[in-house]
Amino acid sequence: MLTFHTAALLAAFCAAAAVLVLGRPPAAVRRVHDLAAAAHQPRWRTLVEAAQERAATIAAVVLARRARRIDEDRRRAAVISLCDGLAAELTAGRPPEAALTAALAGLDPSAIGRPESALTIPEYLEAEATRPGGEGLRLLAACWRIGAERGGTFASVIDGLAIALRDEAAHRDEVAGQLAGPRATARLLAFLPLLGLGMAGALGAHPIDFLLGTWPGLICLLLGVALDIVGLIWTRRIAEAAEHTR
Repeated sequence: MLTFHTAALLAAFCAAAAVLVLGRPPAAVRRVHDLAAAAHQPRWRTLVEAAQERAATIAAVVLARRARRIDEDRRRAAVISLCDGLAAELTAGRPPEAALTAALAGLDPSAIGRPESALTIPEYLEAEATRPGGEGLRLLAACWRIGAERGGTFASVIDGLAIALRDEAAHRDEVAGQLAGPRATARLLAFLPLLGLGMAGALGAHPIDFLLGTWPGLICLLLGVALDIVGLIWTRRIAEAAEHTR
């Protein structure tokens, strides 16, 4: 039989368990409370979180575009090095296929791939020319089809192609340098509205409350951001068009 103390302890334990179970609201009630709290969340906080996600996406796109541009420049430099090496090997008296293999041996395979046995040399060069930055290989493929059997004359043609590609790269760098100023000015103008918001806040105008707390302010904010983005994209396209004009 249970003693008095054991029965008392068991009764106390049961009472505590009942309080925990009965005192906790049901899952449906807790869900309603969570939804109500989310509904009463400040609108500016939701907009700020969305803006942060959008900014992170834009930053990722910008970094990817910069990495792609660096990869294109590296491949263009590799094409020029390939033409220089091929011309030197041909001038030394090597056959065209052996000269191409020797010229490729000193290049990074990630910049210019190695030829496959199933493809002819012109087909291989044209396949590599489809990669961004490898456009010069299409000219090399045309030269190969025309003059691969002409020995020393072919070497002079490849040397002239290397000079032309190097001049084109120098022209592109010169244009990029001249466009650095307008690009910097466009970025500065794009960030000037933030300076205006800071000055208005310092004067006590509360621009954030207006932009994020009222519908007219929200419309002004969305319209301003959209125009800012359109201006940056337009400036970038104009600069890219100027860089590719020869």
